[in-house]
Amino acid sequence: MSGVAGASAVNPIGDASRLHRFVKVVAWFAAAAAVGGLLELAGVDVSGWIAGLWDSLGSVSPRYLLAALAVQTAVTSLNAVGWLFILRAGYPHAHIPYAPVLATYAVGAALNPLLPGNVGSIVVLFMFVAVVPGATFAGVFAGYLVQRIFFSLAGALVYAYLFLSVPGSFSVELGGLRTHPFMTALIAVGGATLIFLLGRIFWERLRKLWEQAKAGGAILSSPGTYLVRVVLPSLGGYLARLTFIAIFLAAFTIPVTFNSVLHVVAGNSVANSTAVTPAGAGVNEAISIVALADYTDAKTAAAFSVAQQLVGTAWNVVFALILVLTVFGWTNGKALVKTSYAEAKQRAAARHAVR
Repeated sequence: MSGVAGASAVNPIGDASRLHRFVKVVAWFAAAAAVGGLLELAGVDVSGWIAGLWDSLGSVSPRYLLAALAVQTAVTSLNAVGWLFILRAGYPHAHIPYAPVLATYAVGAALNPLLPGNVGSIVVLFMFVAVVPGATFAGVFAGYLVQRIFFSLAGALVYAYLFLSVPGSFSVELGGLRTHPFMTALIAVGGATLIFLLGRIFWERLRKLWEQAKAGGAILSSPGTYLVRVVLPSLGGYLARLTFIAIFLAAFTIPVTFNSVLHVVAGNSVANSTAVTPAGAGVNEAISIVALADYTDAKTAAAFSVAQQLVGTAWNVVFALILVLTVFGWTNGKALVKTSYAEAKQRAAARHAVR
C-alpha cells in the first residue's frame, strides 16, 4: 500500500485544511454556549449547575488547575505513543501518523469514566480497526493486551506495596505477640504463605497476559524495542498520572507523600472497578475518605476527590472532542465514534451473555 493510500485510510475524514477543522471546533463551542442560553430561557438552571461545579473547585488555585491540565494531557499523549508503536509494529506496511492514534486513544480516555465496563476501551479498538489500514479486531485486541502488560504489573505492585507496608493494612493487633513466640511464628509462616500465594496469583495473571499478547503483538519480538517504545512512554504516562494526583493533594493541603499518592491510586482503581455512576460519582468520594483517613478529614478528602474526578474527566472529554474534530472532522468523526460505540456495545453485551 502506498504512503498516500495509507494516509488516506488512517485520516480519511473531514476537511483537508486543519484551519477549517479548527474553525469548526470554535463554532461548536459557540453553538454549545448558545444551547446553554436556550436551556436557561426554558427554565433549566444550567448556570446554577455550572456554578455548583465551580464552587467545588473554588479552593483550587488556578496554577494548580493549569498544572493538572498539562499533566493530564501528558498522560493521554504518552500512553498514545505506546499505542502508536504497537500498531506500527503490527502493521508495518501501513502509514500510521501519530495524530489519529492520539485522537482515538483520547476518545477512550474520555468515555471510560462515563461508561460502565470499560466500554470506552472497546470503542478504541473498533476505531483503530477503522482508521488503521489492514487492521483486524483480533490484531488490535492483541495490541491492547501488549499495552496492558505494563499497567497490570504497575497495579499489582501498588496493591502489593500497600498490603505489605501501609499501617492499618492488617487488622490483627501484634503488640502482645512478643509474649507468645509460637503464635508469632505461626503468624509469620501464615503471612509468608499469603505473600507467596499473592505472588503466584499475580504472576499467573501476568504470564497468561504475556502469552496472549505474544501471539499477536509483533513488537514483543524485539524486547528492547518494546521497552523503549512502549514501556518507557507508558511509564512516563503513569508517572504523569501520579503527578496529577499529587497536584490535587497539594491543592487541598493534603500531605503529598509516596504513601498518600498510592492510597489514592488504589482507591481510584477500586472505585473505577465497582462504580456504576458516571465518573464513579459517590463511590470515589466514599473510597477517598477511607483512603485518606490518615492524612486529612473526611470533608477535605471528599472535596479533593470531587475536584480530581471532575477536572480529569471534563478535560479528557474536551481534549478528545478537540482532537476528533481537528483530526477527523465533525461529520465523519461523529460517525466513526458512533459506529465504534455501537459495535463495542454489541461485543460487551455478547461477553456479558456468555458470563
